[in-house]
Amino acid sequence: MAIWVKLPCCSGLVFLFLFLGLLVEAWAGKIRYSVPEETDEGFFVGNISKDLGLQPQELAERGVRIVSRGRTQLFALNPRSGSLVTAGRIDREELCAQSARCLVSFNILVEDKMKLFPVEVEIIDINDNSPQFQLEEVEFKMNEITTPGTRIPLPFGQDLDVGINSLQSYQLSSNAHFSLDVQQGADGSQHPEMVLQSPLDREEEAVHHLLLTASDGGNPVHSGTLHIRVQVVDANDNPPVFTQAQYHMSIPENVPLGTQLLIVKATDPDEGANGEVTYSFHNIDHKVAQIFQLDSYTGEISNKEPLDFEEYKIYPMEIQAQDGAGLMARTKVLINVLDINDNAPEVTITSVTMAVPENFPPATIIALISVHDQDSGENGHITCSIPGKLPFKLETLVDNYYRLVTERTLDRELTSRYNITVTATDQGTPALSTETNISLQVTDINDNHPAFTKDSYFTYIPENNPRGASIFSVTAHDADSDENARVTYSLEEDTLLGAPLSSYLSINSGTGVLYALRSFDYEQFRELQLRVTAHDSGDPPLSSNVSLSIFLLDQNDNAPEILYPTLPNDGSTGVELAPRSAEPGYLVTKVVAVDRDSGQNAWLSYRLLKASEPGLFAVGLHTGEVRTARALLDRDALKQSLVVAVQDHGQPPLSATVTLTVAVADSIPEILADLGSLEPSANPDDPSLTLYLVVAVAAVSCVFLAFVIVLLALRLRRWHRSRLLQASGGGLVGVPASHFVGVDGVRAFLQTYSHEVSLTADSRKSHLIFPQPNYADTLISQESCEKSEPLLVTQDLLEDKKEAFSQVNSL
Repeated sequence: MAIWVKLPCCSGLVFLFLFLGLLVEAWAGKIRYSVPEETDEGFFVGNISKDLGLQPQELAERGVRIVSRGRTQLFALNPRSGSLVTAGRIDREELCAQSARCLVSFNILVEDKMKLFPVEVEIIDINDNSPQFQLEEVEFKMNEITTPGTRIPLPFGQDLDVGINSLQSYQLSSNAHFSLDVQQGADGSQHPEMVLQSPLDREEEAVHHLLLTASDGGNPVHSGTLHIRVQVVDANDNPPVFTQAQYHMSIPENVPLGTQLLIVKATDPDEGANGEVTYSFHNIDHKVAQIFQLDSYTGEISNKEPLDFEEYKIYPMEIQAQDGAGLMARTKVLINVLDINDNAPEVTITSVTMAVPENFPPATIIALISVHDQDSGENGHITCSIPGKLPFKLETLVDNYYRLVTERTLDRELTSRYNITVTATDQGTPALSTETNISLQVTDINDNHPAFTKDSYFTYIPENNPRGASIFSVTAHDADSDENARVTYSLEEDTLLGAPLSSYLSINSGTGVLYALRSFDYEQFRELQLRVTAHDSGDPPLSSNVSLSIFLLDQNDNAPEILYPTLPNDGSTGVELAPRSAEPGYLVTKVVAVDRDSGQNAWLSYRLLKASEPGLFAVGLHTGEVRTARALLDRDALKQSLVVAVQDHGQPPLSATVTLTVAVADSIPEILADLGSLEPSANPDDPSLTLYLVVAVAAVSCVFLAFVIVLLALRLRRWHRSRLLQASGGGLVGVPASHFVGVDGVRAFLQTYSHEVSLTADSRKSHLIFPQPNYADTLISQESCEKSEPLLVTQDLLEDKKEAFSQVNSL
């Protein structure tokens, strides 16, 4: 049965507890139980779950356990029944010796709430010990002239039990000379004395044998006996006398072994053996007898075992002095042991939390600490402390218990582990202290966003990059740990030129490396603006994002594009006009070109690649202006063909060409008359145009060669006839030689119909130039025409010549 007993308190104590803020946590009473000693293991003591207001199954769930200081665990909790039971056989005498009440105190810890409930169990004594004397037999010497009424103190009996079970009475065996008288001491103890009732006569009976019986009050009664032997001696009229009725001595507990502590002195005025005094212990506790040594001749008391203030604060003993004739005297010796600070405080970690999340609020309980010092007074007064720089503090509880609590919210990113040194220091001189370490792991929560190494990123990449190539990487770090620090990367959804951004770029979710999914074109877009998001793997996940600018670098991948002159869509050839009266530097036309690239890739320069009349025209290097380089002459052909090249400054450079046709004439009709020969092929883009031109040139060449052969054949035939006529004396002798077409005329004719064919391997366009016939070298004098003869060049021949010329022009 549990008994709740209110603890005494006063206003000062209450004020102190209020000041410390601990009344909310501390209980003002103790749970009390009682149990007999020497019970078997598992003996029921009390229903602890009921007294704590818990159900039996909650004992294990809430971590209810017994905490006690510095002794073997005597009790245990039965989690099935919720009761307090004995953990083994309990010997009250071993625990409490002769104490009137034997109380065992401990605490019940409810670990989930870190609450302590004090429990006190009284061990009830049973009569399991018999009274005992320190000696089995004692001998006294009495002079035969000892007067009746003389009292002889007898040894005490000892019973380890208490109360009614302790020693209650003495009995002396029947004897005509001696009786028993029991004196009551100031402390309630009984002192047996043997009283001489009638005179002794050594000659009648030299030795008397008696039996002293000590009995307790238990049921059944236990008893112990002491044999007393009284030897009657001859007369000795002076007993020994001590110099002091009582001796007092105070010594520190750390006195070395064998130290002379005290000398008792008794004198006897008799002479001889009757005056020789010997000393002995009388009625001394057997444990005390094991610690001290008495010199029987000198009365010197020394220690043969270490003294311990924590075991005995005062060692009482009785010294007996006896002379040779048997007369005795007794004195008391009290040795007071002075406590010295020889015990360091004991620190016990009753309950401790090894790990705590960093978001736990202040005042979270980390550990329950018990301190104890076996010394007394200031030597046993303990203060407990921890280093001041730590975010923890110690709160004082009852019964020298402390609890370690957090003083503020912890941050794992600042400190992930704390090694807390708890120091218990007593107030002795010199002060002794004990240290114990508590290792506390601060577990991570997801309270940090991933952080990029920069506020924003930018990079430059050349256009025409290969697909799938890595172009950049971003890195974000998370100050958390484990899963909370594992970062994954992603791109925010966006569109570019109407297509999703994910079709242009991808990012490795684990490494943050960006890859190009397309080959970028500087001419389509020059930069990409996107946002990269970093997510951690916490619960809930946290994220952050950063902007990334990707700038494209131009490459020379576009050739210059000619804007002017352009090829007309009607199949005709554009013609630029240059009057014959133009001065040098006259602006004929301007070639206009652009390049879709940028920078030096778009810087254009112009040059004259080819001209039908070299030196006649010049092209501005940077302007593309086509100007006359000299004055035009009458001999300059009407149609001038120029090939202008436009080239950029990229690496490698790219170029484009354009063919210009410049008409040199002073009047429009003159130009129109000759434009028919400038018409281009009906299909300039026909792939077989070059082949057709080659075939046409070959055909014309064959016709021309056949014509020359026929002409030579006719010439030889007529020459042969003229030779025949001369030989026959015909009438041709008077014909002038100038009326004939000679070899020089044929050469002039050939020169007139020479032609130029220009073919290119990388173009579908071919360029043919047929200069106008020059009749200056082949015209026959008017007179020759008027006097034409059969052997002269006839009008039919001239018609054939014109027809051939028209065919060449049509090509």
